[in-house]
Amino acid sequence: MAPITIRKRHTVRKGEAAEIVRRLGEELGEEAGIFAAGRIEVAETGGPIRLYLLDRRPLLFERDGVLFPTLQGAIARPFSARRVTVDMGAVPYVVNGADIMRPGIVAVTDDVRAAHPVLVVEERHGKPLAVCIARLDAEAMRAETAGKVCRNIHHVGDEIWSLEV
Repeated sequence: MAPITIRKRHTVRKGEAAEIVRRLGEELGEEAGIFAAGRIEVAETGGPIRLYLLDRRPLLFERDGVLFPTLQGAIARPFSARRVTVDMGAVPYVVNGADIMRPGIVAVTDDVRAAHPVLVVEERHGKPLAVCIARLDAEAMRAETAGKVCRNIHHVGDEIWSLEV
């Protein structure tokens, strides 16, 4: 994929910032409050991605109407909601953009919902590897034995990760 270029960038008003945190709350629950910031900027890109800069760092992104923390956001402001933990054998594939296959999953939090974003972390240290869209709810994901269960939309080393602001 081509590198992301920022076309427009502007600071949001307090009301808009509160709406961003509210929307994020739909995905993260109470932990969304850790993403409140004194200054939030919206960065419009030429593609399907909209970035939200919190204190000049791209910590949130919106894609297909879904707002979720970037990997940099998950590292800077750790949260425990919506997690899928993969074994160490899956790590090289996930960081290269592969979708998440059921045999590589070792744990799923109860709040994972189908068609919503999840944070994929590795089992040893809990480091964020990717943001994916879950294809199944947590219970159904645990019950599966094979196949793709999450679609990778943002991973370590991709254009969002490499973005210089």
